[in-house]
Amino acid sequence: MRRRAAEYRRPVRRRFSHWICLLLAAFSLAALVLFFVQHNHREDRIHRHFPERKATKDEHLAKRFNFTEEFLSVTSISRQLAEQMVLAKAYVIIAKEHNNLHLAWQLSSKIRSCQLLLSKAAMTGEPVTMEEAEPIIKSMSSLIFKAQEVHYDIATTIVTMKSHIQALEDRAITATVQSTVFAQISAEATPKSLHCLNVKLMTDWLKIPSLQRLSHESRISPRLTDNNLYHFCIFSDNVVATSVVINSTVVNADHPKQLVFHIVTDGINYGSMQAWFLSNDFKGATVEVQNVEEFHWLNESYSPIVKQLHSPESRAFYFGPYQGANVEPKLQNPKFLSLLNHLRFYIPEIYPLLEKIVFLDDDVVVQKDLTPLFSMDLHGNVNGAVETCLEAFHRYYKYLNFSNSIISSKFDPQACGWALGMNIFDLVAWRKANVTAKYHYWQEQNADGTLWKLGTLPPALLSFYGLTEPLDRRWHVLGLGYDLNIDNRLIESAAVIHFNGNMKPWLKLAIGRYKPLWQKYINQSHPHLQDCAAG
Repeated sequence: MRRRAAEYRRPVRRRFSHWICLLLAAFSLAALVLFFVQHNHREDRIHRHFPERKATKDEHLAKRFNFTEEFLSVTSISRQLAEQMVLAKAYVIIAKEHNNLHLAWQLSSKIRSCQLLLSKAAMTGEPVTMEEAEPIIKSMSSLIFKAQEVHYDIATTIVTMKSHIQALEDRAITATVQSTVFAQISAEATPKSLHCLNVKLMTDWLKIPSLQRLSHESRISPRLTDNNLYHFCIFSDNVVATSVVINSTVVNADHPKQLVFHIVTDGINYGSMQAWFLSNDFKGATVEVQNVEEFHWLNESYSPIVKQLHSPESRAFYFGPYQGANVEPKLQNPKFLSLLNHLRFYIPEIYPLLEKIVFLDDDVVVQKDLTPLFSMDLHGNVNGAVETCLEAFHRYYKYLNFSNSIISSKFDPQACGWALGMNIFDLVAWRKANVTAKYHYWQEQNADGTLWKLGTLPPALLSFYGLTEPLDRRWHVLGLGYDLNIDNRLIESAAVIHFNGNMKPWLKLAIGRYKPLWQKYINQSHPHLQDCAAG
């Protein structure tokens, strides 16, 4: 019998497999429902108990041990331990001084035990209990009593501590004086590189005849007395420093060819100065170099300061040993013995045909064009200067002896001081007011040194009293030779920055933050500077 084709076969019945599928689906649904019920039940329990746990934690924090309050409490065990520990430390020092090392070791051991107990209390937040502290307190008390028995009482402790404090103060004072003296010696010394440069330049001056011919020609230049030009004077024995002053002035000038610089130096450095400024160009500016030893009119019969500087007492003071705390070391600087330091009071005599001039110290750097100073109205005054009384100690009473009636009867102790180092002088008004004669008068009055200490600022404050026109502070910013914290914005806005102080920019002890402001005006490519490493 033939079989039917596949499409005509009767389908097989599978009722049993359908029932299995239905049962699996029912069980899955029941398991899913049970999971949701259990999950919701657990969430309710968590939310129900969480506020209670949070409240318990807050209560615990509120009741947490306060270590500061514990120390402030009079009845606190921690405070008693701390006080005993302080007293024990004092006795440790005294025991060591008396070579009682065993007692010192015992006290130190108990001090460590106290420290451990207090540290534990601070870390755990639990107060120190009497059971924990009692053994330490008893043993510490016994040791302190033992120390008192061997005469380490409170009176002895106080006397010993006072002697220690006095000894430390004496050592600190001695160290401060020594530091000041050493700094002053460093500031006075000529760096080896500058000495090398002077020798090389002096050799050029002596070996190159053309330099001396140029020097003679420059002396008769009509530009030196032309009042239509801008004149500057510098009195210095430092070639590199003077070069920086002139170079920075011409670099920042609008019309450098209209500038004329008048340098006065001493006989030792005259040749090196001439060689340097004759062999270098400063953008067409005129540079004159003079020798102070050729100022024959500036002698003892005319100038009281010359007589005082040449006296044996002055030379013994400047070149003798340092006199400790009796005299401030900087006042023994031999620069005060140099006549160059006092030439600023003789400018009208040195330049009799000039009407206005700007005086510059050799430790300044010019950052702006200075020619507007010459058109400034000084309102009939002789001197244009930046006042320095923004600080209280820069008033007259800080420079002068107002207990002397000569000073107190003529000057206001609260008058504002002003700065030397960048000044515009009206030489016509100077001659009219006869300021140099006033300077001579005050130098004669101070022959015994009772009116002021050494230096040129005090006599300048007296001689130019009532004759000084205050300038804007930005014309002259001081302090780069001692003040580490001058505002950068003030330095950037300054027309002239002044390295007054011991930390001169050409010394190794210069303030590193300010030194690049000076170094950038040195001609580093000059062969002599490279050989001597003066840069």
